[in-house]
Amino acid sequence: METTRQKKISRLLQRELSEIFLREAKPLTLGAMVSVSKVRVSPDLGLAKAYISIFPTDKKDDIYKEIDKGTSGIRRHLGMRVGKQLRVVPNLQFFVDDSLDYIDNIDRLLKE
Repeated sequence: METTRQKKISRLLQRELSEIFLREAKPLTLGAMVSVSKVRVSPDLGLAKAYISIFPTDKKDDIYKEIDKGTSGIRRHLGMRVGKQLRVVPNLQFFVDDSLDYIDNIDRLLKE
């Protein structure tokens, strides 16, 4: 169960990572729209797992590889933004959130 502190930090990181993908990390997204759907923080606040949605989905694998390679740069930008609020900027792990694909598939199956 997440503590109140973990929830607050998760929301802060989600907001800041969304801004970073919108502004600073444009070369990593290869022109696609990347949104951060959820961030989960470990109890020791040392690791943040960010779940990202990528649109259009046909270039999802290439974009994920670019983001994964640029994780250290994203963490540096995150540190510049939240450095005054957090003592230690957590390590980042990115995962592709495919819940939108799942919903689309169910909608398509229901229409058939």
